[in-house]
Amino acid sequence: MNQIVISILVGLLSAVFASLGLGGGTVLLLYLTAAAGMDQLQAQGINLIFFIPIALIALAIHARSKLIEWKVVWPAVLTGSIGTFLGSFVAGWLGSDLLSKCFAAFLLLLGLKEVFHRRSAKKEDTL
Repeated sequence: MNQIVISILVGLLSAVFASLGLGGGTVLLLYLTAAAGMDQLQAQGINLIFFIPIALIALAIHARSKLIEWKVVWPAVLTGSIGTFLGSFVAGWLGSDLLSKCFAAFLLLLGLKEVFHRRSAKKEDTL
């Protein structure tokens, strides 16, 4: 299959996952690093640029549907902004090779948690 067609399909899949809050960036990062051969830091930069329009569109749709609790948003934005500066500094300090391994370990731990973690059934889920 043509590389452009694959990139378009991955972009579409990543956008759908991102707008649903399901980690579209993870899909894009995996594609860019594993299939397209980019180093981790370059793939992260592309992922961040990719996410801007996706986030704005999803935000507009969620805001129109009144699905956003603005009282919760502002503290999260402020602390998230601080975390962004720290994370960017740490990513540059770690370098692409170590960052790639940390990302792989994170995905592995997250996957293991999803497979082995038991969730308690809520009353709403049992109806």
